[in-house]
Amino acid sequence: MIVAEHVTKRFGRAVAVRDAGLNVRAGEALALWGSNGAGKTTLIRCLLGVTRFQGRATIGGKSVKRHGRAARALVGYVPQELAFHDDVRMGSAMAFFAALRRVDPARAREVLAEVGLTGHERKRVRDLSGGMKQRLALAIALLSDPPVIVLDEPTSNLDAAGRGEVVQTLQRLKEAGKTLVFASHRPDEVISLADTVIVLERGVVQRVTTPLELWPTEKPVQVVRLYLSKASEAEAAQTLRDAGHAVHLNGHGLCVAVPRDRKAEPISVLARRHIEVRNIEVMDDVRVEEVAP
Repeated sequence: MIVAEHVTKRFGRAVAVRDAGLNVRAGEALALWGSNGAGKTTLIRCLLGVTRFQGRATIGGKSVKRHGRAARALVGYVPQELAFHDDVRMGSAMAFFAALRRVDPARAREVLAEVGLTGHERKRVRDLSGGMKQRLALAIALLSDPPVIVLDEPTSNLDAAGRGEVVQTLQRLKEAGKTLVFASHRPDEVISLADTVIVLERGVVQRVTTPLELWPTEKPVQVVRLYLSKASEAEAAQTLRDAGHAVHLNGHGLCVAVPRDRKAEPISVLARRHIEVRNIEVMDDVRVEEVAP
């Protein structure tokens, strides 16, 4: 369904993506895994053909360079940053995009039901929760019933409830046969959805693997609590999030989700920023889903 070979993107002298390749089968879910700045968003933009790049990419056999419009017609895209007018009602937004894409208005009602938003059509965008806004964006992406859904950090700005809603919706779409490509730095999200994981670091594909190979134990991700001075907690939390860790600041230290074999990694990340960790506690009874970014 999606093939990319030797994809390279430069911004001046900086190389954002270097010689990346991937092959996504129809109905497969592919996760692009890596910390902020790893090149996930840039690679997505190259795959969509909305930014110039070196190399080759096709969607459904159509070149994103030579036949970009036809290739993008096969894709529903949900960006990381959503842009809706706050005063617009959900039903009006769906009707607008249905008309824009020349889709039967009945299809708008179908996709709202598909993402679990039936009955909320009269709500204004400003009154929607984060999870509902994300599902609205997904509904718009599904209007033309594309075989491929591409999402850039679909749950990065959501609370635990919103994340759960979006992940469940994506699981249903996957079960219905949609091909999913999504960028993420949340282990629980990747484990729940992905068949294949591409690990990116500084724009380079380091591994093509599976969630079970990345986190091979029965409980693949463990939670550790870091104790720091109150003055440094906020900076430490942001530093760890920037490095791709799921972090929750709960008033009694920082809870950080980490692979079992890399429990010391958050300490190393903070040490590079000269942030002192006073103590560490391994929390065996905390689920990954309880650790919010």
